[in-house]
Amino acid sequence: MKKGLLVVIILVAVLVGQDAFYTVNEAEQVVITQFGDPVRTVTEAGLNFKLPFAQNVNRFEKRILKWDGEPNQIPTKDMRFIWVNTTARWRITDPLVFYRTVFNIQGGLSRLDNILDSVVRDAVSSHLLAELVRGSDYQADADEAFEVDGEAIGVDEMIGRETIFRDVLERASTSTPAYGIELVDIQIKRINYVEQVRERVYERMINERKQVAARYRSEGEGEKANILGEMDLELQQIRSEAHRQVLETRGDADARAAAIYADAYNQDKELYAFLRTMESYQKTLTKNGKLVISADSDYYKYLRTRDAEF
Repeated sequence: MKKGLLVVIILVAVLVGQDAFYTVNEAEQVVITQFGDPVRTVTEAGLNFKLPFAQNVNRFEKRILKWDGEPNQIPTKDMRFIWVNTTARWRITDPLVFYRTVFNIQGGLSRLDNILDSVVRDAVSSHLLAELVRGSDYQADADEAFEVDGEAIGVDEMIGRETIFRDVLERASTSTPAYGIELVDIQIKRINYVEQVRERVYERMINERKQVAARYRSEGEGEKANILGEMDLELQQIRSEAHRQVLETRGDADARAAAIYADAYNQDKELYAFLRTMESYQKTLTKNGKLVISADSDYYKYLRTRDAEF
């Protein structure tokens, strides 16, 4: 009987010990509740004690957590309808306040939905689309200009995306400490046009690219015409120079031939006349050709002498 009682006592002691002691790691912070009411917080890592069965351990992250908002359709200041998808980083700085106000992580995310969606919507609708998509180091073109409701907005009056969301972070951070939350950062994850506007934007982009392509083609055709004109001019110059050289060479050759003929004629006029006549016979008298001339022609003189010898 005593042994059975001892076993029961040991089991009860083990159960009480297991429920009385708990550990907290470096990434956690704990709120101890007693019958649902918070009694204390533990933020240091280590082994701790609580009243068994009467007190419960509620654990919360110390690390930075992520919030991703739902994409919202928001008009910008220049009435460009866009989808804006934002993301934020946050952490629990006061677990007791966090537990009392939002109870758990899901409650904290739901409260951030209300705060951040409202602040982001106000920021987007108060700025131009160009401001939301450009960085603070953007260099504007000299002729770049914007107009809202008939009022011109100078490029030097515009701010960049970093400045806008730094202001969003400051405004949202004023509301989160009431829930034991510190907002670390908020950024745009994606911006896109709504479907109807996107189609018109794509069409305008395509037309602009076509205009640029047509300008490049026109410039290319003009450059091509210039190159071909220069080639034709150079070719004509080359041909003209070659023709001049041919005429000069031919003239020199004719002059030399004439000089040779004159020299040969002066040395033996009869022989020269004979050779020239033989050359003429060779060109004139072909195998199937016939030559009809008078018997007393000078051209027949050497043939007639040959016939007399025979």
